[in-house]
Amino acid sequence: MSGPAVDASLDALFGRSDGLTLAVVVLQGGELVVERYGVQPANPFQPEIEITADSALPSWSMAKSITHAAVGVLVADGSLDLDAPAAVPEWAGTPKAEITVLDLLEMRSGLHFVEDYVDDGISNCIEMLFGDSGPSHAAYAAGQPLDAAPGEVWNYSSGTTNIICRILGDVVTGRQGGTPAQREAAMTDFLSTRLFGPAAMRSALPKFDDAGDFVGSSFVYATARDFARFGELYRNDGVTIGGSRVLPSGWTEHARHHVATDPERGFGYGRHWWTWPELDGSFAAHGYEGQRTLIVPDRELVLVHLGKTPEEGAPALDALLLDLVRSC
Repeated sequence: MSGPAVDASLDALFGRSDGLTLAVVVLQGGELVVERYGVQPANPFQPEIEITADSALPSWSMAKSITHAAVGVLVADGSLDLDAPAAVPEWAGTPKAEITVLDLLEMRSGLHFVEDYVDDGISNCIEMLFGDSGPSHAAYAAGQPLDAAPGEVWNYSSGTTNIICRILGDVVTGRQGGTPAQREAAMTDFLSTRLFGPAAMRSALPKFDDAGDFVGSSFVYATARDFARFGELYRNDGVTIGGSRVLPSGWTEHARHHVATDPERGFGYGRHWWTWPELDGSFAAHGYEGQRTLIVPDRELVLVHLGKTPEEGAPALDALLLDLVRSC
């Protein structure tokens, strides 16, 4: 797909001064219709890099939506019950034992967690991912105090996602514990054979903490095309291009079920997916610095944006992405 409106939208994205766009891919009806790449400027640690279709770029919190998919695979297997209390051994005999897997997916665990990406003096997220919080991100998050009763208050939390990921690791390995190497190997194989492989995401590379658990809050590297293939899997309600069902029937609806509204930006929140009120029926994976995988079912469209946009530039970026959707 090409035309003056599409070209103008792409020029605006790649030419803006309030952020850096490195990749834009649009699928429509499963076909690649828009694709453009940018340049990563040189910095003290690396030279200038020309981004291409083969460049694997970070997901940041788009990985949370991939975690939702991993949960779906195990739900379809009958290995995970969303309504059951979350299998977190530290919570036994405490009020936290009432937290369900669904509470975690909906970011309504009640656990204290400050999701800040700038101020390391107050950020549980920075402390968990980059600080001296111990080998297990899940253990750090699970040890936070309850600020509210489980299931009552929405609080976006990367720690919550990593608790889910340790539970996934327990299910996949068949037990709690095990060596970090055993856990990482089992989860790598599960993601590769049950999710990334069927979705044709050949470049997808998940990262793990020192306990061997998938850091599903933040760390999957993949090409823009492969993030688009992930979006396409959800656009087709968990059925692959080849017609195989990977996720439970209705898992797309499960993802975008409205749980809360972000008071700052107005986006809806579902279950590890966001929704865009300007586009009926749409839902999106969002990541730090403007990573987006936006799915617009009534247009049969999946849009991926990857780059580096500061938080103050995010509203302008999303407005430009809306323009691109409307020009397609």
